[in-house]
Parts: sequence; C-alpha cells; structure tokens
Amino acid sequence: MAAKLAAGALGATLGTALGAIAPGRLGLLLVVAGPLAGFLAPDVWLVRRARERARRVRRELPAMLDLLRVTVEAGLSLTASLTAVGARTRGTLGAEWQVVGREVALGVPVGEALAAMSARVPIPEIRALLGALERSVKHGAPLAETLAAQARDARASRGRRIREEAAQAGPKIQLAVALLLVPSVLLMVAAALAAALIGGDVVSFA
Repeated sequence: MAAKLAAGALGATLGTALGAIAPGRLGLLLVVAGPLAGFLAPDVWLVRRARERARRVRRELPAMLDLLRVTVEAGLSLTASLTAVGARTRGTLGAEWQVVGREVALGVPVGEALAAMSARVPIPEIRALLGALERSVKHGAPLAETLAAQARDARASRGRRIREEAAQAGPKIQLAVALLLVPSVLLMVAAALAAALIGGDVVSFA
C-alpha cells in the first residue's frame, strides 16, 4: 500500500506537470489519470511478476520431479529429498523446496510446510503434486511412482501451454502486421507515387 500511495503521488505530480502544458481537455484528463495510473501501477507490476514466477516454476517442475524421484529411490525421506534437491539446484522451485526442508527441520509438520508452499506458488501443477503426495502417504502407494507420474503430467501440461501460447501468438502477429506493416508499405507507395507525379509535372512544365 505504501508503494501504491507513493506511485500515486508520483503519478499526480507527473500528470499535473503534463496537464499544465497539454492543450484543452487533454490537460484535465492527464491530471485525473496521472494519480490513478500511478496507484494501479504496482498492482500491474506485481501481477506480471507473479505470472513470470509461475512460468519459471512450470518450466523447472518436470526436471525437479525427476531428481526428487531419484533421491527417494535412493532411500531418502520426502523431506530430506526436498532439502537435498533444493540445495543442489538453482531456481524458484529449488528455493521453495529448501524452505520446506528448513521449516520441517524447525518442527513444522510436513503437511503444513507443503501447504504453505502451495500458498506461495498457487498454480494447478503444484496443487496436483501436493494432492498426489498426500494420497501416496495416506494409502501407502510407492512415492517414486507417484513422482514419476507427476513428472509426466507436468511435461504434458507444459506442452499444452506452449501450444496454446503459440496458437494465441498467430492472431497477435497478424494484427501487428495489419496495423504496422501494411500502413508503412502504403505510405511508401504513396510517397513514391507522389514523387513520380511531382517529377512528371516539373518535366512537363519545363
């Protein structure tokens, strides 16, 4: 909130300065929009950071699950495996797993530590992983097989997201071409035609 208020004050200052030199109603619009834009700017920045963080976690998750499966198969407990993998890897997800290991070492129950991680990384893939781990512990299913299945699901989910983003990029590219490239080409053609007509008029007059 402090950042939002500071950004709002900065936006009000800039809006007032620009509104003083802007013509007519545009100046009034800048004075009103400046503090509002500044107040909302930290929210926009935070949403973008959260999306980028979730994208990094999704990119790291399949490989991290494979490493976790290997350590579990080597005989380590789930908590020890999370700590070991997090300590030997870099990235957002590795840091989160290190936090879980530290919390459990300080006496926090494993379920609460994992639930806190899910709150810090609120994406469907992490919730699905924690649900699968809880079912595995509750019903006695092999933990390594559960992790292998989650790694396959994470790769499939990431593949679907990549295809969806690629499909969405096509119309955006077409729109950019229609709004930027086509008018630029038309302006160049119009300039060439104008130059040719002006040149023809000068020759005929001479």
